[in-house]
Amino acid sequence: MAKKYNISCPKSIDLLKTYHKLVKEKRIKRNKKIEEFLKLRPVRSLSGIVNVSVLLKPYPCKGKCIFCPKEKGLPKSYLKKEPAVQRAVLNKFHPFFQTKTRLESLKLTGHPTDKIELRIIGGTWSQYPKNYQTWFVKQCFRACNNSKTKSLEKLQKENEKAKRRIIGITIETRPDCIDLKEIKRMRTLGITRVELGVQTVYNDILKINKRGHTIKETIKATKLLKDNGFKVSYQLMPNLKGSSPKKDIEMFRVIFSNPDFRPDLIKIYPLALVKSAPLHKDFKKGNYKPYSKEKLINLLAEIKEQIPLWCRIERVIRDIPPQYIVKGAKTLNLREIVQKRMKQKCKCIRCREVKGSYKKEKLYLFKEEYEASKGKEIFLSYENKNRTRLYALLRLRIRESENILPVLKNAALIREIHTYGQMTEIGKKSISAQHKGLGKKLIREAEKISKLYYNRIAVISGVGVRNYWRQLGYKIIGHGYMAKIL
Repeated sequence: MAKKYNISCPKSIDLLKTYHKLVKEKRIKRNKKIEEFLKLRPVRSLSGIVNVSVLLKPYPCKGKCIFCPKEKGLPKSYLKKEPAVQRAVLNKFHPFFQTKTRLESLKLTGHPTDKIELRIIGGTWSQYPKNYQTWFVKQCFRACNNSKTKSLEKLQKENEKAKRRIIGITIETRPDCIDLKEIKRMRTLGITRVELGVQTVYNDILKINKRGHTIKETIKATKLLKDNGFKVSYQLMPNLKGSSPKKDIEMFRVIFSNPDFRPDLIKIYPLALVKSAPLHKDFKKGNYKPYSKEKLINLLAEIKEQIPLWCRIERVIRDIPPQYIVKGAKTLNLREIVQKRMKQKCKCIRCREVKGSYKKEKLYLFKEEYEASKGKEIFLSYENKNRTRLYALLRLRIRESENILPVLKNAALIREIHTYGQMTEIGKKSISAQHKGLGKKLIREAEKISKLYYNRIAVISGVGVRNYWRQLGYKIIGHGYMAKIL
């Protein structure tokens, strides 16, 4: 039409806005094919949920890391031109408006927004005042519920039936901030996943980079979090001062071969040298040399080849705008470049999850057992025969009853359950692997295995999925956990 009438072709976002307006005014009927065709960045809802990142206000950090950038008026390590930061600044760091703006943006670009993984970013969560933490989480729930309720408990109850449900909350913190008291508090707020700023597993490199903790704290935090049901993500940083490509490759080998580590997810953040980081002074003096782009690509390709089937690589680079980077990787599509360089396909969860390539095929139940943090991890999954397409997974943990919240004693523990593919709206007919009973089959298998060890099974439940567990016979037992007698 644009060519025929010699007019400029409208953007997809403008067409979508007009489409939604016409549907709202009842001038046209809803058309799913149009919605799918015009959807922007389809990947945002292809993992079965949508991520909503909300940035904390600036607050002092006790860390003195030399690689960490610092910009005035922002939480440490964040930069003004990063997308999530721009949204936060525009909304004056208010969590209600940040959440609402992001949800409206996702809806406008064609994504369903009823299953939300809330990610609270910025600084070290555990060091913020407790009253600010509670207020922050409440505001995020208010935005999702479209509610004026003031009580956190009532907001969580509302969210169980809300149109937009928070199925999980992730926070970022340091390994030396985790203890049982902190875990109890995080559960009260509904937090289900913790990103630990691990950076490396070498004490000498941690010391050179003034990280302020040792691997002892990382090992302790990892065990405490897993034993209490949390999903554990490591932020790892190749190219730190004092490291080398050879040492970085060895670091990843150690992380997945040593049972003291073995995180469920990892984010690889190759060090990007920024002027506002103290390390820049060392670089100018010739005391630090970042890896070349070629060296980094080869390093990441080698790292990805050794990731086990039960781990998910969330990122291979942090999206710092290129204009900030003095030396280091400026290529934002590094993951695609690395994939082409690899000798064999990556086996991590993200590379195998079914995404938009859903098709009817015979699925097989797989069971992987491995030792982790002095406990047994049982990874159950539904996949195709050659394990190239992953449809659903469940993490079951069998561990000792020490250093855990009392409500979890003498119970097997489900730490994660997830069905992949294009997100299907709650109560709607399935258009992907979701809502086809795969999750329930995995839970039944987990219960069957758990009977060999205990007569009770518990789950760390996101607020928005409590009703799902209730339908399967689970009841609230305190601190947001749900359990069932076997």
